[in-house]
Amino acid sequence: MNFKDYIRVIPDFPQPGIRFKDITTLLKDGAAYRAAIDALKELVKEKQIDLIAGPEARGFVVGAPLALALGVGFVPIRKSGKLPGNTVEESYDLEYGKDKLAIHSDSITPGQKVLIADDLLATGGTIATSIKLIEQLGGEVVGATFLIELGYLDGREKLQGIDVSSLITYE
Repeated sequence: MNFKDYIRVIPDFPQPGIRFKDITTLLKDGAAYRAAIDALKELVKEKQIDLIAGPEARGFVVGAPLALALGVGFVPIRKSGKLPGNTVEESYDLEYGKDKLAIHSDSITPGQKVLIADDLLATGGTIATSIKLIEQLGGEVVGATFLIELGYLDGREKLQGIDVSSLITYE
């Protein structure tokens, strides 16, 4: 299946010059969505994975079904202030400012092997921050997998030492 056929490209969103890769057109097609999750499962099935972590929000729609397909648990990584229990937080830089991600402090047991799943790898900032959070809790990041990778933004460079896989790459 050519998954690019299910991605809508929206020019000049959210600002002029950006060609936004919209996954909602893939998500609304049940067969394509299932095929994408199955394809991601094939990419990572040989890894020893205890948990999948997904950053909000679209990491939830990739990571949770992938966790179910692999028979492992799912851990959400959210924006600061969105999780109800005790959390650890990490700041990261945005194009115009800073933000924070958080994870429940009891969501990962030291030594657990964690795969990060998200819809898109762009600059790598969100995933690098997610890795820091997982490692603060003693988790071992065994890889990161994505529906889409924007190769021209060199996000892999921020993820040195992490095995990265993606279904679709835009160069």
